[in-house]
Amino acid sequence: MKCIIVEDQPPAQRILKKYIADHGRLELLATFADPLLALEYLEVNSVDLMFLDINLPKLSGMELLRSMRRPVKVILTTAYSEYALESYDLDVVDYLLKPFSFARFVRAVNKAQSATKDVDKESNYPKELFVKSGYEHHRIATGDIIYIHAEADYTELVMTKGAKFLSTESLRHWTETLDPNCFAQVHRSYVVNADYLSRVSRSKIYLQGIEKPVPLGRVYKDGFMDRFVE
Repeated sequence: MKCIIVEDQPPAQRILKKYIADHGRLELLATFADPLLALEYLEVNSVDLMFLDINLPKLSGMELLRSMRRPVKVILTTAYSEYALESYDLDVVDYLLKPFSFARFVRAVNKAQSATKDVDKESNYPKELFVKSGYEHHRIATGDIIYIHAEADYTELVMTKGAKFLSTESLRHWTETLDPNCFAQVHRSYVVNADYLSRVSRSKIYLQGIEKPVPLGRVYKDGFMDRFVE
């Protein structure tokens, strides 16, 4: 999960940075002592989780929460317990009362991860759709798509059981239509369903039921590996 720290006290910043590094599954994007700068950052950057102090200069943590326009999971960190009830009214994931242990920190992060998974389960990406191929419309289950290959003005959907459909839709259409928790663009001409991953080499992806590997583009490699492999 990509996270930021909004905390004006250097000792508290250091503890959070250490806990984040020790956790191993969190990526710290930035640290802010000024909540207004944090708010600006949140407007233009994708953040999964924010560790937020309540007593901040210029803008309190609660005021920052009410000002946010993009949804972010929030774990409050504070030395004062009187804000707990109000924080839950603002859909805060957890409330860490300083000083807190690493074990307590991990439990809070686990809550944030569980909340993210629950949202993913409720996604509106289609489980089935119609694909126009030639003069016919075929109803398919999106989970049966193994990979999609773009060539010239067409895309080819390679399915389970050897089925293939040629579509006039663009590769971009499929990346916007299909669930990003399963489907990823791995090359300028390929989108794969990660549910069928068999193995990944330096520049190739091997998929279950497919003899020929799919190329893994250098531009797409790091993002793909972070999301689905490592």
